[in-house]
Amino acid sequence: MVINMGKDLNEGEINKSALLDNLPSMVYRCNFDRDWTMQFVSDASFELTGYKAESLIGNRDLCFNDIIAPEYREYLWIRWNNVLSQRESLMYEYEIITATGQRKWVLETGQGVFNENGDVEALEGIIIDITERKVNEKRNEFLGKHDLMTGLYNREYFEVLLEYELDLEPNVKKAILNINLKKTDLFTLAYGFHYSQELIKKIAAELTTLCTNDCRLFSTYANRFTLYLKNYKDKNDLIQLSEEVVKILITILSAKGNNVGIGILEINEGETDVKKILRDVLIASENSVSNLNNQCRYVFFDKDMELKIIRQAKIKDLLEKIATGNDDYLYLQFQPIYNVEQNRICCFEALSRLKSDELGIVSPLEFIPLSEETKLIIPIGKRIIHKSLCFLRKLIENGNNDIRISINVSAIQLFDNDFTSSLIELIDNADIDPSKVIIEITESVFSDNYHEINEKLNKLKDRGICITIDDFGTGYSSFARERELNIDGLKIEKYFIDGLIVLNPERLITNDIISMAHKLGHCVVAEGVEHEEQMQYLVKHKCDMIQGYLISRPLDEEYAIQLLKNNDFSKYAIKEKTDKK
Repeated sequence: MVINMGKDLNEGEINKSALLDNLPSMVYRCNFDRDWTMQFVSDASFELTGYKAESLIGNRDLCFNDIIAPEYREYLWIRWNNVLSQRESLMYEYEIITATGQRKWVLETGQGVFNENGDVEALEGIIIDITERKVNEKRNEFLGKHDLMTGLYNREYFEVLLEYELDLEPNVKKAILNINLKKTDLFTLAYGFHYSQELIKKIAAELTTLCTNDCRLFSTYANRFTLYLKNYKDKNDLIQLSEEVVKILITILSAKGNNVGIGILEINEGETDVKKILRDVLIASENSVSNLNNQCRYVFFDKDMELKIIRQAKIKDLLEKIATGNDDYLYLQFQPIYNVEQNRICCFEALSRLKSDELGIVSPLEFIPLSEETKLIIPIGKRIIHKSLCFLRKLIENGNNDIRISINVSAIQLFDNDFTSSLIELIDNADIDPSKVIIEITESVFSDNYHEINEKLNKLKDRGICITIDDFGTGYSSFARERELNIDGLKIEKYFIDGLIVLNPERLITNDIISMAHKLGHCVVAEGVEHEEQMQYLVKHKCDMIQGYLISRPLDEEYAIQLLKNNDFSKYAIKEKTDKK
């Protein structure tokens, strides 16, 4: 409420003046002129402005206009003129500069005092300090538009900006580079949150050096940055910018692994669908880091990527259904493993398969990585183990007591705290002798937390479970490390078996792998055997077991059982040969 104060104060008005002087806000009456010449100012002016009331009244030491921050003076004058012409009240926020040079935000509310002729006689109002509120507003505004860690504008702001500029500048060439650093999450696990946080800050600071008026940097998702480029010439400009980004990332991450990628999207002229644009560049970004081998790379978005992502989404949907107990889409096939010395099938490797009416049969090379990425491999892995043990149980009930089952286990399963106990429980529930169960693991599981994994394997071995390294020779371990591992055997990777056909015999090392493994007390399985020449070489060099299409393709359960009934591998039996030399 604005109190009308005349020039001559009577006793009631004196009491009123005393009340106004004790209000926390500055109450005033002034002329309607450019100086805002004060007729009355409450004592609260000193707390607000640093100037006493008598210094302002009649512009004795300075006028109130001098206190208003210069950039707001003209706006305030215009605002007052507008409200007075409509005989309305003023409400306006602006900044003042106090006697000490401090800036404060104030809210002025006031109204005009008009005479009988309708002319403005004076202005009356209250000026309130709202600095704290404005600071909070600006802070909240900053938080709403910026990423706190890097200080860069965030995804929400980028979306609004992009939508605005697509509408305002439809003919300007625009492109987006999405820099995918999501694999730096591994640094958090290895070195801690603060380390990875400082790493991201450093990357952001270095990427900022690439920014111009037509190239802006945003922090759009967790561990992702987006470069928004305008007015470029052609794809070569985008490639050049991407290569500059790669140089920066390699410099910073060279000692830590460069598994990062850049997805590039050129925005089509006339395109207005921001959600589709951001989705497409994310697709390119995800594709840029798929199947990386410790390197940086960039890829342009195309329709094939979109179809691939749609297919992956459908596969993930199937995996979720399997994880929750729906077995309609999951089935197993079993590939026999042949024991050379015993001339018989001694084991079956359980191989998971995925199928649906829409997608058909999905390759394990396609769905296993997705199940690991989503961590669905943990519940799905339990389903696979259960089905494998049921198959083995059926073989045993059919009189095949000397057959074993080999089951692939991923690193993610091994790292799960409940894996060991869960596996043992499944074996016990199936009434299976643990010595009939083989767990196949890849060499990569030993690259992180080696001692933790080795302890888990030791617990499994203590229960009689056999451990085999799959694809030996292309991964992390070596024979020096193999000596320390709690394993029973290894599978020679198909790469070495293929070499038996194409390489000069003097360059072959497969026999050395077999010999070294035997010296360490480990049995050896050769996988991917498809030709008689390979078989003869492996038999000659005393490889323990053979697996591959030469023996049999992966079989459905009923055909695997039938193969055991017709177990005739006499053509592969070891024959004594006399060396005439």
